[in-house]
Amino acid sequence: MSRWRLLLVDDDPVFAGTLAQALRRRGHQVELAHDFDTALEHAAQGEFNAAVLDLNLATDSGLRLIAPLKATCPDLRILLLTGYASIATAVAAIKLGARHYLPKPAGVEEILAALGREQGDEEVPPAAEPMSVDRLEWEHIQKVLLGNDGNISATARALKMHRRTLQRKLTKRPSSE
Repeated sequence: MSRWRLLLVDDDPVFAGTLAQALRRRGHQVELAHDFDTALEHAAQGEFNAAVLDLNLATDSGLRLIAPLKATCPDLRILLLTGYASIATAVAAIKLGARHYLPKPAGVEEILAALGREQGDEEVPPAAEPMSVDRLEWEHIQKVLLGNDGNISATARALKMHRRTLQRKLTKRPSSE
């Protein structure tokens, strides 16, 4: 598609504004939403080709937006963009109906390319080395957190970890290994 009508949902107004401006410079129409309810209001008012959703929306999850957005706009191409990428959330996003999933930072061209792809890329090489212990811990925490619907206290109990310790671990970006 040469021109997109995009819904951009991110709770960071600076990041969202910068990305929206870059997309508009490339000729795309962009509507911004910084929270769950505003995103649904925009979706109900206009026909969008694509949506770029942040995974962590202040007190909510971008994953919860996928189904209602698809119900409003069935052909919507959804890209989940996150600074806290994990295998568990990537799989969940795709199963819920997102087309692609990208870790931040992602450039405008990378975002547009992901939205334009019809299917996955079978040429993506497998990792050369196994994940580090820190990355494995992050992945496990994300899996348990997803299983507890994002509830920090329930996740801490399931991991037999103090809630504040879990919160500290969640504020750190995972290693990319």
